[in-house]
Amino acid sequence: MVVEDNRLLREGIVAILERHPDLDVVAVEDDVDAALLRVPECGARVVLVDAGLGDHDSHNLVEQISRAFPEVRVIVMDILPEPGEVVEFVKRGASGFVVKEASVDVFVETMRAVARGGEVLPPTLTSTLFTHIAQHAATRPSPASDRAVRMTARERQVIDLIAEGMSNKQIARQLRISNHTVKSHVRNILEKLALHSRLQVAAYAHRTGPPAGSSE
Repeated sequence: MVVEDNRLLREGIVAILERHPDLDVVAVEDDVDAALLRVPECGARVVLVDAGLGDHDSHNLVEQISRAFPEVRVIVMDILPEPGEVVEFVKRGASGFVVKEASVDVFVETMRAVARGGEVLPPTLTSTLFTHIAQHAATRPSPASDRAVRMTARERQVIDLIAEGMSNKQIARQLRISNHTVKSHVRNILEKLALHSRLQVAAYAHRTGPPAGSSE
């Protein structure tokens, strides 16, 4: 689903995506209210949201989709997002970002990667985002509820490796477990912490540090 208020850009995005048989544009909207109504109707797995919808509507849209439809992944599109802006969208539930100057190949692969469950950031921000999240999180008090969540020893290992930026396959190799098992742990972690993405798990890890206790 594409949410873009610029008609020319909207039509161009749809034209690009429709050239690829594995990508299906199921809905196109130009405002937040209409988009929220269409998400459950159209069955979109991924929603592409323009960061510049105006009046911070894009932030609200990302947050509302993530809360109401946690199975739907959200990609934010911007001209050149600042690290702080990326962090804000991650906190709201975004799973990916693509810059408007990206090549067609990068744009399309971002759609595919996020649909497969990955998180994608602009390459220029990848090396600094986790540091920025850690600095931002460190200035906030740690909610007691965060530390009250009980994690198994294995879940804590997975959280720490996610915070290091490892993919599911890398975590599986590191812990010598199957990729399917890693996915199950990640799903359990997201449910326990009421989070929506691996980037939010990383922010949680930086904010809380070692847990007060864990269970096997």
